Amino acid sequence: MSCRILIVEDEIFVASEIEQIVAEMGHDPIGIAADKKSALRFAGEADVALVDLNLRDGPTGIEIGRILAQTHGASVVFLTANPAQLGAGVPGTIGVVSKPLAEKDLRDIVAYASARRVAADAEPPRRLKLFDWSDGAAITT
Repeated sequence: MSCRILIVEDEIFVASEIEQIVAEMGHDPIGIAADKKSALRFAGEADVALVDLNLRDGPTGIEIGRILAQTHGASVVFLTANPAQLGAGVPGTIGVVSKPLAEKDLRDIVAYASARRVAADAEPPRRLKLFDWSDGAAITT
């Protein structure tokens, strides 16, 4: 299944590499956003969003992820060097993976987030720390 994927990352070389991998996988990278304003410009178009936490306009990634997931129904995975900033997680989002990550790990995470859009029982990649909101409280697995 092909998805429209938003890349929320302020380091252009990292964002461009992610964009290239997403496109090679057959998905549609709809844009690169380096801050909250540009990310929300793409909000209604994204099926999946890969979101860094600390962006050009500060630590706005958590809020961006929450809006994309809760208001726009995007499948959100946080990609960050600072996963502790998420605490127990963000309601409605899938989970977090620590950067840096290998190309294979990125491919696995994109494939999982895409699969979750159609099958909730998709098998998560090893490096992805999931947020479980099934009982209203976060449980990470």
